[in-house]
Amino acid sequence: MSLIQQIKQIYIPVKELDRAVQFYRDTLEVPFLFQAGLLAFFDCGGVRLMLSPPENDVFAKSSPILYLSVASIDDAYVQLKNVGVTFIDEPHCVAKMDTTETWMSFFRDSEDNVLALLSEMSS
Repeated sequence: MSLIQQIKQIYIPVKELDRAVQFYRDTLEVPFLFQAGLLAFFDCGGVRLMLSPPENDVFAKSSPILYLSVASIDDAYVQLKNVGVTFIDEPHCVAKMDTTETWMSFFRDSEDNVLALLSEMSS
């Protein structure tokens, strides 16, 4: 049995908690769980996202890239672009494996963290 069983929670450092909560809850429509002081929690398919201002410089300089799965990358790209999300690139194919293509498009959240849309589809 593997020591690491699953990803349970991901920390995302934020500069302004209320602004970040609004972005993840209202713009990305990630289900909001609760807020406790300077911590805000969301449910992303069973993985908790925790948003919080960093406790110190070590945490301030660390940011994961979340790859958010979507059914249609083109539809998600247009929908998010229409509500003001800043994209770094347009949807593009990053890998072709047998009958599956993996498409991605990178964007920035309200706190300038990089995230990605990811869609896997039959080719």
